Amino acid sequence: MRSKLLAIAVSLRFLAGSFSEKILGCFMRAYPKAIKTSFWILKFTLPISFLVSVLNYFGLLNTLSVFLTPAFKLIGLQGEAALAFVTGVFLNIYSVIAVLSQLTLTLREVTIIAVMSLIAHNLIVETAVQSQTGSQAWHMVALRLGMAFLAAFVLNLTLPPLDQVFGNPVNYDQALSFFAHLQGWLLSAFRMIIKIVVIIFLLMVLQEVLREFNLIRVLTVPMSPIIKLLGLPQSTSFLWIIANTLGLAYGSAVMFDEVSHGRIRKPEADLLNYHIAISHSNLEDLLLFAAIGVSIPWMLGIRLIIAALAVWARRWYLSAKGEVFI
Repeated sequence: MRSKLLAIAVSLRFLAGSFSEKILGCFMRAYPKAIKTSFWILKFTLPISFLVSVLNYFGLLNTLSVFLTPAFKLIGLQGEAALAFVTGVFLNIYSVIAVLSQLTLTLREVTIIAVMSLIAHNLIVETAVQSQTGSQAWHMVALRLGMAFLAAFVLNLTLPPLDQVFGNPVNYDQALSFFAHLQGWLLSAFRMIIKIVVIIFLLMVLQEVLREFNLIRVLTVPMSPIIKLLGLPQSTSFLWIIANTLGLAYGSAVMFDEVSHGRIRKPEADLLNYHIAISHSNLEDLLLFAAIGVSIPWMLGIRLIIAALAVWARRWYLSAKGEVFI
């Protein structure tokens, strides 16, 4: 009996040692890929963020948004709402909400802007990611901007009256020096750097752990009916989960890794990009808008429908050209 207990103890110690070695190996493999991807993302994100900050300080973003005023009136929005959308195109959802809080819009208008921004936010950085994983950049830009306005047009026809007023304009001190403005940008940039590096590193570790212990199928197999309904290849299931929970920028490390190692072919990644260009980051970004009163079903439902239609249209186009790979 004693010898059996001793054998069990030795076995458990061996398994514990083996487990810890595997986890350490996951960290070691994730580290270089996470650092490389973080630098790649930041070399786009930081200059764009700085440029937009400068443009905003000198009022040039507001001037740019004036040109969009006629188009926004066609989709039931005040001209000033264009400023929130333009800001989101260059930056992120936090920036959109910051601008919206300074405007006097109805909840109906905020809902439309929320959907448009969820589709076309952070356009430059996320287009760069998608161009590295099998899609042409101009296809993605045209798709996201076009679908943002299509979604807004549909919402303007279908949304019920939501007259609750959102926003509380604040008069900022116009004498704020450029140096003080720059200090504020540097602080936000530092926070952004930390967030990007930490999230990408943890995501890469998670990917390595899931592969090491053969757990990816546990996540992807239950998604099979949904992936098929959306018109996507089964090989894209894992990336679909990543993009829809964490988004394109944070999920870029996993996307690069999957494509570079041939676990998903570029034509398949391209088809996935047609979906996630329209519907992605359905965790953090969606909850940010929900926190200010925007309905989650409206934000999620219309984007999933349009994304599925975009994929099926892309499949039909490829099939017409004789490119069948699914």
